[in-house]
Amino acid sequence: MSKVFVTGIGTGIGKTIVSAIITEALKADYWKPVQTGLHEGTDSQTIRKLVTNSVTKIHPEAFSLIMPASPHAAAKAENATIHIKDIKTPLTNNILVIEGAGGLMVPLNEKELMIDFIMETKASVILVVKQYLGSINHTLLSIDALKQKGIEIAGIIYNGELNKSSEEAIEAFSRCKVLGRIGQEANFSSAHVLKYAQEIRPSLMKIV
Repeated sequence: MSKVFVTGIGTGIGKTIVSAIITEALKADYWKPVQTGLHEGTDSQTIRKLVTNSVTKIHPEAFSLIMPASPHAAAKAENATIHIKDIKTPLTNNILVIEGAGGLMVPLNEKELMIDFIMETKASVILVVKQYLGSINHTLLSIDALKQKGIEIAGIIYNGELNKSSEEAIEAFSRCKVLGRIGQEANFSSAHVLKYAQEIRPSLMKIV
């Protein structure tokens, strides 16, 4: 089973949209291990609306928490504790797209971070990058953290409008492969997902 872990340089970067596009492009399975903010809807529900192929299976979350907060804080509010050892990767013969919560250094508990869980999955990472003031720094710090842990970086996907200067800097310093770009859309639909899936599929097929 080939596994791809989708993470971002922060929160609100577009991980779920990118996960939908990757899932559609590869006709892969999808899994969100830790979901917070249940009252706002789940990322699995979003994927279910956006992905239209008949092959994808959406696997249930290991932890579903009500509070829209960091996993460790949301768990504490419900008198629960998230331990990596309790998160069991679903079994599938398909490619598995795993979507993280927040960025790499989001705490799961008092001792474990999201990046520690990524290590346990042994998945290759696709890093979602959105340009804003400070995004070069956040991107390079994220890439450095992954490299220090020995985690394979499959590549970067840019989400949003082109910023040539920032992207040239990111690519020069990180030496990471760029897998594609997702444009700025007012409202993402399944048609948008299918369009970008077709564009990005050739790059993705080289990493799985």
